[in-house]
Amino acid sequence: MAPLNDDQLDQLRDERREQIKKAALKIFARRGLVGTKMSMIAKEAGISQGLSYRYYSSKDELFIALVKDAMEETAKAFATLGLMKGSPSEKIKEFTIRMLDASNRHSFMLIQQVQTSDEVPEEAKDIVQQYPTTSFIEQMFPIFKEGQENGEFSKGDPAELLMLYFSVISGLMLLPHGLYGIDLNHKVDSLMKILEE
Repeated sequence: MAPLNDDQLDQLRDERREQIKKAALKIFARRGLVGTKMSMIAKEAGISQGLSYRYYSSKDELFIALVKDAMEETAKAFATLGLMKGSPSEKIKEFTIRMLDASNRHSFMLIQQVQTSDEVPEEAKDIVQQYPTTSFIEQMFPIFKEGQENGEFSKGDPAELLMLYFSVISGLMLLPHGLYGIDLNHKVDSLMKILEE
């Protein structure tokens, strides 16, 4: 077998790094930073613990990298909301489908840990603070307001309606997947009813 060239080695390293991050995200979301060991992450990734340390010197470094990724992805998702086509109801429905997707749940749970735990690195808290929740809400506010003006959403204070929406979505994101046989991705129409008159 011919030795790998630099491009192939870089690709292999990137793939291995992503493999570790994917496994770590799952473990951190379930067990928290304190309850996670690098050996658990390595086992989930299907690699040796020693190899995991070649990519990340500590679980804190890995946790911080995941928080940064999660916040960047969240910012991108909210930025694309204004570019979506369709009515306010269609935009919020599509956004809700994306939010409730199983691939986003672990990132959401990770961010929740950073916001609520005293046991996470300060650097992780600093990263989350660089993306204030108010800026995300401000991006959705015009869509909710337009939806009210068009008669698609309930009347009243749009900020209150938006908080209700986020409270329900946040609660659903924290439920164990498949709880009571509920597949959240197929229940978006029911969830949207909280916004309607």
